[in-house]
Amino acid sequence: MLQLLTFLVEKFSIFFKLKPLESNCSEAEDRERPGQRAPPPLLRRGDLLEVPRTLFTHFGIYLGNNKVAHLIPDILPLLTANNKLISSVITNDRLILGCIYKCATVRVDTLEDFAYGSNILVNHTDKVMKTQPLPSDCVAQRAEKLIGEVPYSLLWNNCEHFGTFCRYGSATSRQTEKFCEFLKLIIRDQRSVIITGLLGLVSIVHFGIAASTTLPSILIPFTLWMAG
Repeated sequence: MLQLLTFLVEKFSIFFKLKPLESNCSEAEDRERPGQRAPPPLLRRGDLLEVPRTLFTHFGIYLGNNKVAHLIPDILPLLTANNKLISSVITNDRLILGCIYKCATVRVDTLEDFAYGSNILVNHTDKVMKTQPLPSDCVAQRAEKLIGEVPYSLLWNNCEHFGTFCRYGSATSRQTEKFCEFLKLIIRDQRSVIITGLLGLVSIVHFGIAASTTLPSILIPFTLWMAG
C-alpha cells in the first residue's frame, strides 16, 4: 500500500504542479530552468528558505553555520527513540506515513539535505506578506524553540505555517489557500454532481443495493449540488 501511495505521488506530481499548488508565475520566473544550477545564495540567520518538492514547496528557517530548521512529516519518532535513526535523512516512506498518522518533527538538517538537490529561494515570501518580518535573530530563535515532535496537518500545520510563524509572527500558508480555492472550484462545478452520481450508480450496480452504497450515492451528489 505504501509503495502504491509513493508511486501515485510521483506520477501525479506534474498534474498538481500545473494546478492549484504551483507557485505564482513570478516565482517560476525566479527559479532556474531545469538542468541549470543556481549559485549558492548568501544566507543570513533567520532567512526563510523555499525549495520545490514533488507536490509542494518546502520551507525552512536558516539558523546559520549551514543548518536549517524545518517542519517535516516523519513516522519514525513514533516507532523508535533512537536519535541516530531519527536524525537520518527522511525517506519518502517515512514522510508519507508521517502524513497519514499526522506526525511531524521540527528538525535541523544541513543546507544540502534540506535543499535535496533543488535550487533555493531566499525570503521570497517577503514580497507577498503584508506583515514585515521579525528581526533575523528573533526568527531563528523562534524556530529553535519549536525543535522536536509536533502534530502535523497538511492544511493547517505544515512546513509553510512553521516558516511564516517564525518569520512574521503568524502562521499562514498560500499553498493551503490555493488548494482550498481549487476545491471550491470543483464543488461549484456542477459537472462534479453528474460524475459522482454516475459513480454512485456504477457502485450500486456492481455491489448491489445496500446502505453502504446507496446512501453515499445519494448524499454526496446532493451535498455537492447544494454547495454549488
